[in-house]
Amino acid sequence: MKTGIGAALAVLFLLLVGFLGWQYSVRGTDQSLTAALKLGTDFTLVDHNGNPITEAAFAGRPTMVFFGFTHCPEVCPTTLYEMAGWFEALGDEGRDLQAFFISVDPERDTPEIMKNYAEAMTDRVTGITGDPDEIAKVIAAWHVYAAKIPTDDGDYTMDHTASVFLMDENGAFKGTIAYGENPETAIAKLKRLVG
Repeated sequence: MKTGIGAALAVLFLLLVGFLGWQYSVRGTDQSLTAALKLGTDFTLVDHNGNPITEAAFAGRPTMVFFGFTHCPEVCPTTLYEMAGWFEALGDEGRDLQAFFISVDPERDTPEIMKNYAEAMTDRVTGITGDPDEIAKVIAAWHVYAAKIPTDDGDYTMDHTASVFLMDENGAFKGTIAYGENPETAIAKLKRLVG
């Protein structure tokens, strides 16, 4: 009896290890489990130049989309810095690639603040902010986590999804680049995206 249970557990363990290995090998690529996930919705917001922007801005070109906020102490500046490096590494190969930084804190992130924040890292990323209700709709449609967290000094910070979403020129989700992901892996994903 014990031998049968042990064998069954061993088989389950091997199946789990095999599945996790397969999932790791395709994570973030266009063969990933979430590749068919429908992301996004129609919206009317404001870009960091103060101009109206809609979901149409994401169409026709491969696109990176990142959700964050300008009071972010680590994840957001690091991610924007990494994006600048990805653009530089891609060079001419990434000329059609575009990137958007959507605020999860529109109450504080004005267009001017978004512009200064993004352009401190690179001029290739466009900040997006606007009406809080419209931002909330976009956050929900992208399946992004964002929550206001009170701080001891009476202020607040934002907890949020830290991945960069990758979309092809047809608006199809092609995976993510995780926060702190190996730069070579990130560049390989972007080369597949723009190729």
